[in-house]
Amino acid sequence: MDNIKDILTEYAERYETPDFLATDPSWFMHQVGGTRNQETLAFIASSLSYGSRKQFFPKIQYILDHSHGEVYDWVASAQFETDIPNDASRCYYRLYTFATMNGFLHALKTMLNDYGTIGEYVRQNATDGYSAVAAICGYFASKGIEVIIPKDTKSACKRVCMFLRWMVRDGSPVDLGLWSGFLDKRTLIMPMDTHVVQEAGRLGLLAGKGASMAAARKLTARMAEIFPGDPLKGDFALFGYGVNH
Repeated sequence: MDNIKDILTEYAERYETPDFLATDPSWFMHQVGGTRNQETLAFIASSLSYGSRKQFFPKIQYILDHSHGEVYDWVASAQFETDIPNDASRCYYRLYTFATMNGFLHALKTMLNDYGTIGEYVRQNATDGYSAVAAICGYFASKGIEVIIPKDTKSACKRVCMFLRWMVRDGSPVDLGLWSGFLDKRTLIMPMDTHVVQEAGRLGLLAGKGASMAAARKLTARMAEIFPGDPLKGDFALFGYGVNH
């Protein structure tokens, strides 16, 4: 374990830098001003972050461009209706049609109108990382949105966990830490997909090949042993390990 700790500590330090942003979807939230714009764009960007970055980056850029950087108002006042109409015949990105995205943005609009911000909704409905994931999934499920946001926490909920990492971890050149005042980064859950499972398995940190919430929490517990007080520093460490092995 000591050797693995040394390896992962080195990679975490090497990869959690401003240079990491250039090829990561977290880059987008750094392109807008104001916390409301940042968290709103971060949530949309994380929700679109699957598959090939070359394919989904332009889809996030489309939203940044059409909102002119004022993505909070673009959602909250339904300006998106012009740019992403309720059209089921047009593909927005992979499994998401324009109608799928339109419905997702309407649900987000309702959250913003009712709570003011995504952060305020989470603050009122969660006390730690896991309950924050559950609250976000539950909200969108209650609005009939299950394609973009998982309906429950049985799966690893990778993109929601990644969004929470962006919002909660402070003192980072990548993550914003906007919610560090009401959520403890020690309670965050590792964003897990099949690639993360594979890398964790190669290091002996995880047995099994499924990317479930139970597996994500087990991996998080292992990362807490390596990075006490900040287990999701391990997300950068595993990324670095994957790049180099």
